[in-house]
Amino acid sequence: MAETRPPLRYSDSIEVRAPDEDATIAKIIAAMTHASEKVQAREHRAVRASHAKASAFLKGTLQVRDDLPPELRQGVFAKPGGYEVAVRLAQGPGEHLPDKVHTHRGMAIKVFGVEGETLPDHDADTQDFVLATGPVFPNGTAASFLGAMKGLEAGAGGSVPDGMKAAVSATAGALNSVVKAVTGGDSSLLDFFGHSARHPLADCYYSQAALRYGDYIAKIVAVPVSSGQDGLSRDPLDTRNPDVFRDATVAYFHEQEAAFEIRVQLCTDLATMPVEDASVPWPEAESPYRPVARLVLPRQEAMGAARRTFMNDVMSFRPGHSLAAHRPLGSLMRARLRTYPALYAFRQRQNGNPQREPRRAAEIPD
Repeated sequence: MAETRPPLRYSDSIEVRAPDEDATIAKIIAAMTHASEKVQAREHRAVRASHAKASAFLKGTLQVRDDLPPELRQGVFAKPGGYEVAVRLAQGPGEHLPDKVHTHRGMAIKVFGVEGETLPDHDADTQDFVLATGPVFPNGTAASFLGAMKGLEAGAGGSVPDGMKAAVSATAGALNSVVKAVTGGDSSLLDFFGHSARHPLADCYYSQAALRYGDYIAKIVAVPVSSGQDGLSRDPLDTRNPDVFRDATVAYFHEQEAAFEIRVQLCTDLATMPVEDASVPWPEAESPYRPVARLVLPRQEAMGAARRTFMNDVMSFRPGHSLAAHRPLGSLMRARLRTYPALYAFRQRQNGNPQREPRRAAEIPD
């Protein structure tokens, strides 16, 4: 199925910054740092300000298709062939909570050996794609995210009991099921706080916000496609096990490989597919997601001690680890470009760990 309109060409003019955006981002960094301090007091070490609890640490390959039309042959996907990758799967909260608190979840991909101009603060030949469940982000601008962050900051650490967080998660999930039954689609806000407790490898993972796609503008999704993933139960996992998502994912990779098809949705109309508000879904009837590559994750030990230590304590995944051809776009992404490095520096400083970006997959322990 082709787009009803040709894809829009990228231009710097598509981004429109709010006059107070810098001040808003500074407040986001302050709020997230304070939340991290509260979690550190509880956990006795600094952890990621979001997606703290990992389900798997993986190595694999990204295989770019050799039959792409010109508008899809952009950036990392410009030439057919394979790249080595590292992948981290994790739950959404910025603290280690039992899995009865089942919120949104994330997939972070680091692609090694990419070619091309990088963003000014990135000097390695790597490209990160930071993805999450749900096609949109419920707080689609820096200003709206700041408002939501104030609530998350207040509840971080032990300020709100885990049992209450689990109750909120269960209630949001139940309400979202009703919304889906009535409308046929998820509520992005309810899904954020009460995502299904199904297997992490059964989920799709989205960029949610826009990014440059070479000459164009796009969003990206990773869709599970292997036969083993087809066989995963769509029923919820038993969250009486506080680490059921990790245990299920590790067990899966002991037996078989997983694969995700990487698909791209090109922007064809800024009126219906805005860049500045990541909470607005881009209509797939106007521009469908189209396959560009396959992410292959073979059988492996997905929670080995050495790899876990390296990928948790040394590595970071962030939108700013990017080619200029995939520059993050829009208000929310501009906030992420500043918050990710600031929070990574805080975490490394608090834990006494180096700030280091691996340049080859071989630097990551097996």
